[in-house]
Amino acid sequence: MDNRSADELCKLLLKSASPVKIHFVLSWLLIGLMLTACDVIAAEPTEPPGRVDQSVCELHPGDPRYQLGLVKRVVDGDTIVVMVDGREYRVRYIGVDAPESVKPDTPPEYYGVEASDYNRQLVAGKDVCLERDVSDTDKFDRWLRYVYVDTDFINARLVREGYARAVLYRPDVKYQSILIDAEREAQQARRGLWAKH
Repeated sequence: MDNRSADELCKLLLKSASPVKIHFVLSWLLIGLMLTACDVIAAEPTEPPGRVDQSVCELHPGDPRYQLGLVKRVVDGDTIVVMVDGREYRVRYIGVDAPESVKPDTPPEYYGVEASDYNRQLVAGKDVCLERDVSDTDKFDRWLRYVYVDTDFINARLVREGYARAVLYRPDVKYQSILIDAEREAQQARRGLWAKH
């Protein structure tokens, strides 16, 4: 179909449709385009922060989204306590969900103890770089952060090794595509949580 025939088709459709129908169709098209644009922006792959020669915080001196801290305690597979500027903060990893292992009056979930132990092995007593996305805290007043030990992106490591699942908590989606890829890799290799599925 050439441009002229496409133009003629549009004119024919406009003549036969009522203004209300045209408005309705155009509104839905506009909404669809906006949603598609939002998904494309949110899903744009971002270079994994763990693929650099410097620590992540060294790459962003003076940027308030990045902070150095010392891990004082590992709470479970996706939560730690970090000392930053002389104060302790409870930090929840963004984009991941590890099985529960310390929920009061509840037995540990499948692979919860292993997830806590692996997290402890990765970060306990170590200096970490904390990266904030959009949200600062969650409803429990825990800091929401991406966590790095040197160049190791801990959030992705936990998911890739099968100790946690990738989860989407909008608006904090900067590395969501990396976490989803890490989960796919763990599932295909039947690691950790995925071993019995």
